[in-house]
Amino acid sequence: MNIRPLLDALGIQEDAAQAMADELRTQIGELQARLREAETHLEHLAITRKTVTALADRLPAQAHSPGLPEHPDYPRILAVFNEATGPLRARDVCQALDHEVLPKNIEGTRAKLKRLVKLGILTEVDTGSFARKQ
Repeated sequence: MNIRPLLDALGIQEDAAQAMADELRTQIGELQARLREAETHLEHLAITRKTVTALADRLPAQAHSPGLPEHPDYPRILAVFNEATGPLRARDVCQALDHEVLPKNIEGTRAKLKRLVKLGILTEVDTGSFARKQ
């Protein structure tokens, strides 16, 4: 009985299994490296969160103006008027807020300024010219 063909077939299967095992070890190594990177990133994010939280606790509480709408532009608009030496137009406020000076942005800012006038925070000294209410 000749078992040589059987041993050759077994050798082919062993080589294939070895190649698959080597490939899987390579993939595992790559996945472990990616996992280490992800874990390091998570650690950095946790440190950042802790740092930001600690810094936020040290900042003085910002007084929220009563009746001020809940849009991030409103406190920024008021800050612009706090720095202004005279009345401002909607275009000026857009530029101060680093909004692109487009008609839609100017009109949106004008609407916010008019709303602040209605709330009694700003005054419209001339048509389209706004100032902080004294």
